[in-house]
Amino acid sequence: MGGSNRSRIAVVLQQVPRGRKLPLNNYDSLTLFQKLMLLRCFRIDRVYKGIVHYVADTMGAEYTVSPIVNYESILDQSSCVTPVVFILSPGADPAAEVSKLGERIGFPSSRLKFISLGQGQEEAAINMFQVGYTRGNWVMLQNCHLLVRFLHVLEKELEDMAKPHEEFRLWLTTDPIPNFPIGILQRSFKVVTEPPTGINLNMQNTFQKVTNESLHTCAHKAYHQLIYILTFFHSVVLDRRKYGKLGWNISYDFNHSDFDVCMQIINIYLNKTLKNNDPKIPWATLRYLIGEVSVFYLIR
Repeated sequence: MGGSNRSRIAVVLQQVPRGRKLPLNNYDSLTLFQKLMLLRCFRIDRVYKGIVHYVADTMGAEYTVSPIVNYESILDQSSCVTPVVFILSPGADPAAEVSKLGERIGFPSSRLKFISLGQGQEEAAINMFQVGYTRGNWVMLQNCHLLVRFLHVLEKELEDMAKPHEEFRLWLTTDPIPNFPIGILQRSFKVVTEPPTGINLNMQNTFQKVTNESLHTCAHKAYHQLIYILTFFHSVVLDRRKYGKLGWNISYDFNHSDFDVCMQIINIYLNKTLKNNDPKIPWATLRYLIGEVSVFYLIR
């Protein structure tokens, strides 16, 4: 561990008490954990950030960031007899991502079946499952934690499933619960979904969903630079969710679909300037239209 890593908790700690020196002359001789305990004494509001730094310094930064979920990779590792279980966290939306995955690989939307479990949905869910594995549908059962008793029925159905269609996939979403049937978990592919935190991870997550084809639909020399700027703006907006409902920092719904709309706006107007041999980029128009998309989703 380098000196820069060791000093990060110290930097957080030295911000407080404000205007005063720390009441220890031997601060540099303390271990990282002892410094964390000292931080706990003086600034309890900084402990979460201090723990993140402590884990990064002692175990590695990879343990403090959530990996980006690659749905194509999940599909490749699943099979018609291997369900995919999404263990949810706030802000994650596997249903929308599975729908987009189907669009990207050309899977017919008529064979994408979704149902949110709840009281009285058992029969419909079982019927959807049985029809799905015979016809090769993708079946997503959402919010399984709301109907745990149904999961035991589903576990038996999975065991009795005979000759499922090769294209059949079963997707399950659930909150972390202690009584989820172990039989389903043992035979399934488990995925923990967490929304990315920080501008860096949000940008990586957005760029991962941008296809090569969409990056080459416009020949304007400024197209790639504007897409980068749009991605940065999109990531900043998403990351502000961590502030909660403070002032105008409300929870946003400026998702990837909205990003795609803004990307199409840039594409249309840059192609228009090329067609008209106009050397000027219509900044005012782009700012207004992208701002309208953003504001609509920020205040709705």
